[in-house]
Amino acid sequence: MRTGTAAIVGGGVIGGGWAARFLLNGWNVKVFDPDPEAERKICDVIGNARRSLPMLYERSLPEEGELAFAMSVAEAVADADYVQESVPERLDLKRSVYAEVESAAPDVPLGSSSSGFKPSDLRKGLASGDRLFVAHPFNPVYLLPLVELVSGEGDADIQASASQILTSIGMQPLIVRAEIDAHIADRFLEAVWREALWLVRDDIATTGEIDDAIRLGFGLRWAQMGLFETYRIAGGEGGMAHFVEQFGPALAWPWTKLMDVPELTPDLVKKIGDQSDAQSGRHSIRELEALRDRNLVALLRALKREGSAAGCVIADHEANLGGEDLGRIPMITVRRMVPSDWTDYNGHMNESRYGQVFSDAADAVLAHVGAGPDYVSSGRSFFTVSTKIDYLLETHAGETIQVVTQVLLGEGKKLMLRHEMLRASDGSVLATCEQFLLHVSLETRRSCDPERPVEDAIEELASAHGQVRGF
Repeated sequence: MRTGTAAIVGGGVIGGGWAARFLLNGWNVKVFDPDPEAERKICDVIGNARRSLPMLYERSLPEEGELAFAMSVAEAVADADYVQESVPERLDLKRSVYAEVESAAPDVPLGSSSSGFKPSDLRKGLASGDRLFVAHPFNPVYLLPLVELVSGEGDADIQASASQILTSIGMQPLIVRAEIDAHIADRFLEAVWREALWLVRDDIATTGEIDDAIRLGFGLRWAQMGLFETYRIAGGEGGMAHFVEQFGPALAWPWTKLMDVPELTPDLVKKIGDQSDAQSGRHSIRELEALRDRNLVALLRALKREGSAAGCVIADHEANLGGEDLGRIPMITVRRMVPSDWTDYNGHMNESRYGQVFSDAADAVLAHVGAGPDYVSSGRSFFTVSTKIDYLLETHAGETIQVVTQVLLGEGKKLMLRHEMLRASDGSVLATCEQFLLHVSLETRRSCDPERPVEDAIEELASAHGQVRGF
């Protein structure tokens, strides 16, 4: 994977999320923010990311990069390979930051987190403005993969390089073809926000009722199908054309107030604040962030399992993370974080997940000897005949585990493995497993000898592992 040094200018919620996303994907990160509380705030965000981002993957992320805090913009961007600006949405402030970046690092790709400004507005006054582009993410940046890339008349090679960098840290660039205020996604959000303000002002619905309408209804559909695909299904067998034909006339009805905005009077601001406090005030912001992250992890993992929507981005990123250390004896076949949706009512990992971990370990061995997915597609495979698991210590969500595997027997159609699942932080043995597998023909569903290259690789591995005593 591509790594380097990322400079983050502006350390609020978005800047902290960028720092976490780069850092946990192996990049060194330098941050500048004049706020005296910036380091504490950013470390809080990174702490959230450490607890949640690795849970999305079935293998470990790269070794974490180094985090440093700079005393100036120039110090932060010096020797950087990528710069991301995330200061408040004030055009004068952003331009002054860009001038400082230009003086210290005139050739580095410079992304802006701006949610509304166009690149042509941001570039004014810069000699190297064509290397500046908008890279607008969504909170939390370390979990949500979408980033809107807007270059306008900027350097196409710079945008392409930025797209590759952002893809390498698990994000999905959405190339916005033309400059437009608020880009794409925020224009939808603005429409929904306007309607919500009217509904609260006119006492049609409270903040909690509006949130329920979203999170219990169309928000769930949007999360995995978006807008047009959702409406395609609503059109039945006639598809999208039938939907538009049937419901299109409703667009002329006076349902919405999109061209009008309620005045944010002190009374309306107080009403919104009071309702929001009644809805969520019992939780601190940190508690709400933790709840949000756990929910997003569960939803994103479900989408990954189905190969759908944002889950595809995570799966593609995972495929580029690389495998474990299969060259040592015993082999490290699994290294990953335990996700929150693996725990049961007792608060520790469910028994079925131990079986999954050890099955993943066996799959790693099989892939190593040439009996992976391509081999299976040719009509041969190994079936598990018996598994004996001993549960020794509790395993909790958020812990990093690793499995070391030894080949006890590799002879003809027979393969026997022994696994130990360890807590990575202290090496404690959490569980052990002995697993016996038989090679079979998928055509006859009966045991048979492996193909010669696979059989030779297994015998060689068993011989090497037989020279050590256990783990």
